[in-house]
Amino acid sequence: MNGIIVVNKPQNFTSFDAVAIMRGCFHTKKVGHSGTLDPMATGVLPIFIGGATKAVSLLPESGKSYRAGFRLGVTSETLDIWGDCSEQKNVSVSEKTLLTVLEKFKGDIEQVPPMYSALKVNGQKLCDLARKGIEVERKPRKVTISRLELTEFDGRDGIIEVDCSSGTYIRTLADDIGAALGTGAVMTSLVRTRACGFSLAESSPLEELKTKPAEELERLLKPVDSVFAEYPKIVLDETQRRLYFNGVRLDAKRLHDNACEGLCRVYGAEFIGLAEIVGGELISVKRLTDLSS
Repeated sequence: MNGIIVVNKPQNFTSFDAVAIMRGCFHTKKVGHSGTLDPMATGVLPIFIGGATKAVSLLPESGKSYRAGFRLGVTSETLDIWGDCSEQKNVSVSEKTLLTVLEKFKGDIEQVPPMYSALKVNGQKLCDLARKGIEVERKPRKVTISRLELTEFDGRDGIIEVDCSSGTYIRTLADDIGAALGTGAVMTSLVRTRACGFSLAESSPLEELKTKPAEELERLLKPVDSVFAEYPKIVLDETQRRLYFNGVRLDAKRLHDNACEGLCRVYGAEFIGLAEIVGGELISVKRLTDLSS
């Protein structure tokens, strides 16, 4: 079986735990995921099965969406409520004040990645170093917050909904908001509501997937080309397909009237993979099927 199963990851499971469970469910070692979720976080985790794993390294830089809880007046080394709290104080902030601060975090901003993250520095995960009491310098990175809405707030605790670029740390966002307010803040909950174009409504709880028979799991698989829907589609006839698989560069204008430079989806009778149009020629980037398919 090949395709994408959209998992609703529960709390206290790592992304690798979910992958291991799916290996058992689909009886294959070829399983991968896109976009790590911390054990604290729940929500959308697309898992790639079988030949679909070839697509993971080619995924477009699509944004993600989150619903996050936060608490003002508290700080922790992990930037969330699960860490040891280094400061706690009673605060009461007006909604108007908070909304004014939130405006500063919309658009292109810079974030310093948290020490408690899977990001690697010199081959070592920051979180592993942090657990040893080692802190290293992290360079700020540019991220984009395209939507930041306050949906609940009582003066101390609240919920925000965030649309952001890949690589955005919501725990860091909460901490930075707390710093801007002068109160400190930690993240208290996190749900990823969208990733790779898949929504929370399209996901299935991990515990339910563990009990489903093979035929039901297969019906839940999304086609791998669904994550590349933003790219133009080019369909090859049988002759063109054979030339393509033999490494021949095809004239893009003969394949698509509006062919333009960049990545595209290539199909024969089924999805073949991704190609790139360079100098008017179609060049293979990654094939997910072979000539005999």
